[in-house]
Amino acid sequence: MLPLRSAILRPGPPLEVLLCSRCLVKSRPYPPSATRGFWSSSHRRTGIADNQAPSAFHKTYFSANRLYDASGLKGGFISSFASANSDNPATPRTSQPSSDTNANPPDSSETASSGPISAESNQIELPHRRRKRLKESAPENDKAEHVMPLDASAQLSNLSSALPTTSIRRKLAAYLALTKPRLSFLILLTTTSAYGMYPISTLLALDPAMTPLPTLSTSTLTFIYLTTGTFLSCCSANTLNMMFEPKYDALMSRTRNRPLVRGLVSRRGALLFAIGTAVTGLGLLYVGTNPTTTALSAANIFLYAFVYTPLKRISVINTWVGAVVGGIPPLMGWVAAAGQTATTGHDTWRDMLFSEDSIGGWLLGGILFAWQFPHFNALSHLIRDEYKGAGYRMLAWVNPAQNARVALRYSVLMFPFSIGLWWVGVVGHGFLVGSTLANGWLVRKAYQFWRLQGAQGSARGLFWASIWQLPILLVGGLVTKKGLWDGVWRNVFGQPEEDEDEYLYYEDTEEASDDSTLAHGGKSSRSSSRASVLSST
Repeated sequence: MLPLRSAILRPGPPLEVLLCSRCLVKSRPYPPSATRGFWSSSHRRTGIADNQAPSAFHKTYFSANRLYDASGLKGGFISSFASANSDNPATPRTSQPSSDTNANPPDSSETASSGPISAESNQIELPHRRRKRLKESAPENDKAEHVMPLDASAQLSNLSSALPTTSIRRKLAAYLALTKPRLSFLILLTTTSAYGMYPISTLLALDPAMTPLPTLSTSTLTFIYLTTGTFLSCCSANTLNMMFEPKYDALMSRTRNRPLVRGLVSRRGALLFAIGTAVTGLGLLYVGTNPTTTALSAANIFLYAFVYTPLKRISVINTWVGAVVGGIPPLMGWVAAAGQTATTGHDTWRDMLFSEDSIGGWLLGGILFAWQFPHFNALSHLIRDEYKGAGYRMLAWVNPAQNARVALRYSVLMFPFSIGLWWVGVVGHGFLVGSTLANGWLVRKAYQFWRLQGAQGSARGLFWASIWQLPILLVGGLVTKKGLWDGVWRNVFGQPEEDEDEYLYYEDTEEASDDSTLAHGGKSSRSSSRASVLSST
């Protein structure tokens, strides 16, 4: 206690006041100059008023370190101490003498600020903390998995609704959303990959001077007709699919933003768009490829719009019908390429579909047929409750165990289909190695999906593995096509090609040399006989 005599300052009787050292320090209006300069500069940097007491350290400053992060499972000394003092108001503080009436009460700024700081730290959650929390809590993880990102149709619908009503871009975006652009692009990739993997024509092995080969312009025009016609046919099938079930799409978060549900396009406009794209697409395929390819495309539109779409609400067999729809586009590309070699006997639909040369197309169709099950079964598992609420009969909620078994079974089936492409000579040895790795990755994810029954992120992992595995497989088949790099190797390194005329020239010279040796042999025999006669005489 320090004595303070106030009689020196004002007249009156001397009065002695006793103040403790703590109260004396707190009663100072301003800290010392050195301390004042430090705190004022720090307040200016942090935006704190000069007349406000410095607050305690914020816990989120140390959120990257588990030692200071109170949200961790194990925590640390400082975080546990801070949480114990702030969360438990009944914790006893430093006791003060009851007789000291002049002592100030404990500073309530720290206690008052601890509540908002704790609330703010709970609201601000770092991404890596969120991922860890989702992995540790399985039920919450399952709920988070059900939130699927918006597809291309939903994004285009949002873009269309944000544009002015009289804008042309609004209509274009709405009609483009009817086509399901990502699905149409995937189908286009499978068709063109099969077209590109068709074996090099046997005409290339003949003499170019004797047989007229198809020019590059002819192949390019066929490719353009094939891609344009296939895309328009996909647009028609997807539009009809949306037109038949808008009231059911409105019940699912994945499809509630489609243009027909939101009223961006009328049903009459969607029907006209579907008819127009179907007629134009099938017409281009008929003119630019062949009638067999056109018939396959028309059958695909019918199966997808008029068989698969209503069957989704009747039986789980709809998944197998949808897999057939996915396996037809690569067969279309194969038949379109086979139609270019019609002079070799591929002039009927039986020759194009059921001859020995059509095995590669059926194998590619089998790969797409098997791929549908791990892809769709994983997707349907993520939104199985929404499928059930909308009335769609899917294995994901009708029989979840069978849903996982089917996904694993057809993932394994992709091995023999891929090996078959190498066996029949469509692709080279590089595809055998690459496809084995890609298929092994898919089977591993499918096994996790089956073992965990879609929990702990296994369903989402299988879904994204299928998204990446198929393009790797198709592009790998194009790169490792049998005989593709032979001509490139000769052009780069300048290896001489075998010339038939040169071969005939060598053959003629060999025959001439044989004749000459026979002639010389006859002369020598006759001369030797004459010598023998003379010697005998």
